[in-house]
Amino acid sequence: MVKLTRIYTRTGDTGQTGLGDGTRVAKTDARVTAFGTIDELNAVLGICRLHAAGELDQGLARIQNDLFDVGADLCTPEVDDPPYEPLRVVEGQVEWLEQAIDAVNAHLEPLRSFVLPAGSPAAAHLHHARTVARRAERDIAELAVHTPINEVVPQYINRLSDYLFVLARDANREAGGDVLWQPGEHR
Repeated sequence: MVKLTRIYTRTGDTGQTGLGDGTRVAKTDARVTAFGTIDELNAVLGICRLHAAGELDQGLARIQNDLFDVGADLCTPEVDDPPYEPLRVVEGQVEWLEQAIDAVNAHLEPLRSFVLPAGSPAAAHLHHARTVARRAERDIAELAVHTPINEVVPQYINRLSDYLFVLARDANREAGGDVLWQPGEHR
């Protein structure tokens, strides 16, 4: 478990940070960018939870915890014979998201147009979280170009962005419906 007795260490003052295996890398490293975006996504989900209750809040709380697993996974490079078993995201976490997507989507009307990221406060914040998840997905894809990563991580983030999309639609369903794009409406 993590035990922090001091918050500042001064070890990052020169633009470097430590990975989960103790390796020091630049704060501009693709790996740091990827898990930094995951951290940002988690913070945005905290804002989403201000507009959530019941099952929605519980689901977002679960995802916030899972995102720490994602961050830990990304923070620890894949190596043969690691000195300790690193925490890795597993298929079951992806499967939970897929089941959750299907359950929410079953109550939604089929889409007639693209959805604008607007509507109720909950929907707007969930759309914001979705866009940060999509950026995290791009950052993780960039990292994977340069170094091996757990193949379940990009799957999890891809499903998460889909889940956030259907959650935003569901929040708007309860508030009167999606805000739809009207192609060429103001030409």
